[in-house]
Amino acid sequence: MLLTITTPDHLLYGSDYPYVSPQVLTQSLARMKQYLATESDLAPYREMILHQNAEWLLGLSGAKPVAGADNGRMIVRIAEIEVFPQYLTEYLEFANEVDRLSVEREPGVICLYPMQSAEDSTHIRILEIYASDEAYQQHLKTPHFQKYKQGTLHMVKDLKLPTMQPLDQETMKLIFKKMK
Repeated sequence: MLLTITTPDHLLYGSDYPYVSPQVLTQSLARMKQYLATESDLAPYREMILHQNAEWLLGLSGAKPVAGADNGRMIVRIAEIEVFPQYLTEYLEFANEVDRLSVEREPGVICLYPMQSAEDSTHIRILEIYASDEAYQQHLKTPHFQKYKQGTLHMVKDLKLPTMQPLDQETMKLIFKKMK
């Protein structure tokens, strides 16, 4: 959830030391390490979150941390958003603006395609395709995304950002070529 409003270089793991027992701290750290290792969206940032960001913040390392190589793999998501009914019209304006500007201005944003459920108009899905993790991280920093995110925080009842695994990236390229 935090990666929807900030970038991985702003996240770091912390504990309640010295106010909890060493066993609880050890168990909490082990759970966090396991979680960061198994969540595909977070795995590249594991070392940044666990210690590199804190070391940089405290001046213990000279270089600002960066995520592990993403191998140029595209990111595909289907954002699942539920909007409070009283904000639906205003939310749709924000969503359409950020999606249009992102596709127009950001080379790494391949697709941001908002859709509205035919059964329940407050359920929005956005097909998101980014050329790479780096393109996604740059997208989060743009003024138009920040305007959208800050402007709609109070409008969103529920948000899920499942990352999908493209089964055939070569065929996906053909789909976009067919569009005129």
